[in-house]
Amino acid sequence: RSLHLLEADLVLRGVEACACVNCRTGWFARPGSNSCIRNDQIGWKVAIGRFFDDLLVNFAAVGSCGGREHVLRGSRGTLIAVTERLSFLKFWKKNKMNNYLYGVVLALVAAGTASGEDCGPAFRGRCNCGMREYNSKTSYVVNCTDEGFRDTDVLEHLPLQAEVLIFTGNYIDELPWNVFGAINDLANLTIVDMSNNHIREIRGKAYHHVPNVKRLILNHNNLSISRYDDDEYNHHHPRVFSNFINLMELHLTNAFADNTSAELSADLHDIFVSSNLTKLTKLHLEQNEIVQFNDKRVFCDLPSLMDLHLGDNLLKEINFNITCLKKLRFLDLERNKFESVRPHDMAMMDTLASHHDGINLMVDFTFNPFNCDCSIFPLYEWMGKSKVAVRNRDNLMCFRNKKHQEPILTLNMKKCQKVRTGKRDHTVTLVFVLACLSCILVVLVGSLIYVSKDKLKTLLTPVVDHVSKKVQYTSIKDEEAAPEQYV
Repeated sequence: RSLHLLEADLVLRGVEACACVNCRTGWFARPGSNSCIRNDQIGWKVAIGRFFDDLLVNFAAVGSCGGREHVLRGSRGTLIAVTERLSFLKFWKKNKMNNYLYGVVLALVAAGTASGEDCGPAFRGRCNCGMREYNSKTSYVVNCTDEGFRDTDVLEHLPLQAEVLIFTGNYIDELPWNVFGAINDLANLTIVDMSNNHIREIRGKAYHHVPNVKRLILNHNNLSISRYDDDEYNHHHPRVFSNFINLMELHLTNAFADNTSAELSADLHDIFVSSNLTKLTKLHLEQNEIVQFNDKRVFCDLPSLMDLHLGDNLLKEINFNITCLKKLRFLDLERNKFESVRPHDMAMMDTLASHHDGINLMVDFTFNPFNCDCSIFPLYEWMGKSKVAVRNRDNLMCFRNKKHQEPILTLNMKKCQKVRTGKRDHTVTLVFVLACLSCILVVLVGSLIYVSKDKLKTLLTPVVDHVSKKVQYTSIKDEEAAPEQYV
């Protein structure tokens, strides 16, 4: 169908549909009818007004039946319908000739965005709702980005057909109970993005009626989830995600407050256990200034976890258990503080890889400050023989100083190999010598005892007799102190 713009004032105020008929080339639909007229019979209406501080040109035109309509709403509320074929009059008095514009005409209002359906009276026009392309899929999207909301009351009135909620760039200090209402059944909702909202606390009963949400995004907030934080109030709610029974992706990039307790791993583990996230396959914890995980089993209650993203933190070693993650396929450790990789960490990854059935484990060490010395030799050697794939291993760099870096795999490791071989030989020699000395010591002690057996017997006999008498005396005393038995 074609769109017929109403009379243009300073702002075009509406759009109404006109009948669309199959017109032959060069002919167009007559407004409000099923008949066709020639191009030169169309009456084009042009209104001129202010555009910003100077000039705003609004066009009122009838698009052709075959034209592709584009409806654009600008930041000033201007609604313009344009077609791939649009004729308009030039505005200069000296030039009155018609000009034909083929292609899509750009929006006349700066920052124009695609218009959508009304989300309902509760939203007061502050959000856009409708079918949209999201992650290469057409979905019903509710978009409330950068609207300055200071509470979540409006979310109690989400359209029931909503599949994707984008509620970002607002100022929400706390998510209260029943964010989506106490009785609403949002069965179609699969993605919830509440990033960059300054959220500090999520109540334990905040999320209800979210049975089919598969992706929850809480990036760039100020969450406090610890009972140990320096605060008079306990922000720890272990069952905070318990209603996301089908959750597959949890995004917590830069999600926690800067003064987060060192017990973050224990708090996370408590949440993972209590929320029963058995279907979670992807976990993002980037940019959270994590130095280490005090709870070694922090991720062990996520049995379906496949991708663990820990990039942009402060880790120097893998000091948490990964062998319990039987389905893990990708471990992201890029942009941390690794200067080398411990043999224990490499052995742990090898153990996990050997137990995988058809799953190839990959680890990413990109952009870590590895040292270009013999401390990197174990990693150099391991990358050449391990079943674990190292992402971008050919471009994995080490540093001789802050400015000079070079690929690890191009290093000359012969010297390090000789040093390591020498150390190994030295260790073997040392063990052999210690074993020989131990044997000699045992022989000497045995010989000394044999030679001095008579003297030892003389010395030890009084001691043995004294101990025996002591034991006998104690036994007699216990028998005398035993209570009488009555029948």
